[in-house]
Amino acid sequence: MADEYFLLVCDDVPYHVVLTDPGFRVMDVVQVVRRLTGLSLWRSKILATQVPAVILAGVPQEDAVAAVSALRVVGAQAEAREQQEPDFLKH
Repeated sequence: MADEYFLLVCDDVPYHVVLTDPGFRVMDVVQVVRRLTGLSLWRSKILATQVPAVILAGVPQEDAVAAVSALRVVGAQAEAREQQEPDFLKH
């Protein structure tokens, strides 16, 4: 049986929140990452210091923008990126 893949077109395109630079206030960024992801303090610190890192994946645009704003408030550089179409769907 052949595998078939379908691309669902939704109103909301999923976004990734990418931390590109934690800045000088790393522990403040770690606390924000912890609050956003629900990870432990240790895992949040690892995620915040190994950049670029995807903090949130596949979230709605409003949530991505709010997360980027929270990270920027504490001095980090972050961006919201549209989730790319998987390679197997490209023609």
